[in-house]
Amino acid sequence: MAVVFEWKGKNPKGNTVKGEMEAESADQVRLSLQRRKITPTKVKKKPKDLFENIKFLQPKVNDSDVIIFARQFSTMIDAGLPLLQCLDILQSQQENPTFKKNLKKIKESVESGETFADALKKFPKVFNELFVNMIAAGEAGGILDVILGRLSAYMEKMAKLKKQVKGAMTYPAITLAVAVIVVAIILVFVIPVFEEMFASMGSSLPAMTQMVVAMSNFVIGNILYIVIGLFGTLFLLKRTYATAKGRIFMDRLFLRLPVIGILIRKVAVAKFTRTSSTMISSGVSILEALDIVAKTSGNKIVEFAINDVKTGISEGRSMADPLLESGVFPSMVCSMIAVGESTGALDTMLEKIADFYDDEVDQSVKNLTDMIEPFMLVFLGVVVGGLVIAMYLPIFSMAAAIG
Repeated sequence: MAVVFEWKGKNPKGNTVKGEMEAESADQVRLSLQRRKITPTKVKKKPKDLFENIKFLQPKVNDSDVIIFARQFSTMIDAGLPLLQCLDILQSQQENPTFKKNLKKIKESVESGETFADALKKFPKVFNELFVNMIAAGEAGGILDVILGRLSAYMEKMAKLKKQVKGAMTYPAITLAVAVIVVAIILVFVIPVFEEMFASMGSSLPAMTQMVVAMSNFVIGNILYIVIGLFGTLFLLKRTYATAKGRIFMDRLFLRLPVIGILIRKVAVAKFTRTSSTMISSGVSILEALDIVAKTSGNKIVEFAINDVKTGISEGRSMADPLLESGVFPSMVCSMIAVGESTGALDTMLEKIADFYDDEVDQSVKNLTDMIEPFMLVFLGVVVGGLVIAMYLPIFSMAAAIG
């Protein structure tokens, strides 16, 4: 029975290399390494992971793991290595245990006679429909190395786009969370101390101080209901977004927001054009490409618009007209797509639009961050500063009276 061995050795250049290999015995591992011109210095059985059968404790396969896999796979296939040998090498070098198990099962499926695409299809959480369909197109056309190269480049650009949007949202979210925590601490712990001090003085408090003290008493007296209300609201929003009607309502609302909506539209255009271009240039039919693009759009309104395009094309219409009628995509984009269709260079035109909108998203994220930063600083200053001033007003009044 084959087991996993951990090995360490030196390559022909004298550098120390290490990895894992599945074999019947340690001698078999040493023989295999010697064939690869690696001098083994240490071979031992890999200790069992106590938590390997507990799924939620296992690391997830993230985008960077798949991007690196596609890039390395493309290089190996281009160098002329057989598919199974590529999978064997990539599996042995994989550090993520979850992804390592997936690659092992994929290799076994290919060995049993399945196509590479069919083997990948068994892991939809790791390899999405776009990845699987492009691999299938690459296998059918004999250009698997080219397809893997396009996939890795596409995924790198999509990961960059995702990172930009997340970065724009992270700063205001953290700032708002810090503001809420600071205000809660002041209201619950600091103001009651001042209230006791003011009560011992017996003097009347300014209106602003009275208002803050009343707010503090309300928060302390109803803190349990406030916490339940906050969590209840978040739960309801999550449940609403999980329903079909709720998702449509929320996605339409996001698109209509003043600044965020513009950013979401630009991201949708960049994602639509980049994905469509990559798939069409890889040999996937336009209807199949649109079907996958719609499913991976991330916004129901955009998904409906792309499905309308698909329906229009199946009825003999062009791609540009249904896109323009949807109201989601800008007229400039639709005009450029119409030019691409008429010249027979749709994939190239889509790629140019994607490059343009990548820059647009980058600029929009920068503008959004520049706009939010002073707003959040003013918000913090007014809220926290107002609470502090309200607490010190009676002290200032007393000092003035004594003076």
